[in-house]
Amino acid sequence: MARYYDDFVLPPELRRSFSVYDRLIGLGVELGGPADDGPLSAQRIASVVFTESGLVHLSGGASGHPLLDDGDASVASAYEAGSAIADRHLAHLHRALTCGDEEADLDAVLYPVKVLGMVVSPVDRLFLRAPEVVNGYSSRWHSVFGGSLSVHARDGVDPGGFGGMHARSAIAGFDGRFALECEVIVAIPAELARLIIARRGWLYPLPDVIKARLDPPPGTEREANP
Repeated sequence: MARYYDDFVLPPELRRSFSVYDRLIGLGVELGGPADDGPLSAQRIASVVFTESGLVHLSGGASGHPLLDDGDASVASAYEAGSAIADRHLAHLHRALTCGDEEADLDAVLYPVKVLGMVVSPVDRLFLRAPEVVNGYSSRWHSVFGGSLSVHARDGVDPGGFGGMHARSAIAGFDGRFALECEVIVAIPAELARLIIARRGWLYPLPDVIKARLDPPPGTEREANP
């Protein structure tokens, strides 16, 4: 299912030489299926929005307990929350890419583009460790697609390349009942993005009318795509 990636123009030195699913298995990340998300009518917002340019926007996800202080234990806990958010984003993106019949999956992802990490920090003091906290989120993308924070990297060099590295903002000073919220924009080939939008729209979870067409009752044939 990597044909969209293989057909995209990238320098040979920056191409991935592995399936991201092999790395996800090694990390123990569970991806689930479209049934885990239900129809769009059951949601308040979309989890994933495709654009014709190939930029894919994922809504923010939050996790962890609010930071009590700037000590190592609190930062380490929030770092792990970042990994959990990244795992959920990867699962949402996997399901959004595979729920149609375009024969696409996470191996079609070119790279993450931009991450915004918002850290809920103590309101009574200056907190200067937001980048360390958000590294928990970034490192997961590096580990899956390649990058200097990857678990596979040695001295900042991942043998799988740089496909998970991204631009990023890490900001503290927010209120909330969690440690961290992150959102991400990723790039897929524009050809694939246009095909997805033409066949089933730009939203995930799927609108009810589209979901009904893609998941027909047992014993009936799937309606042909335009």
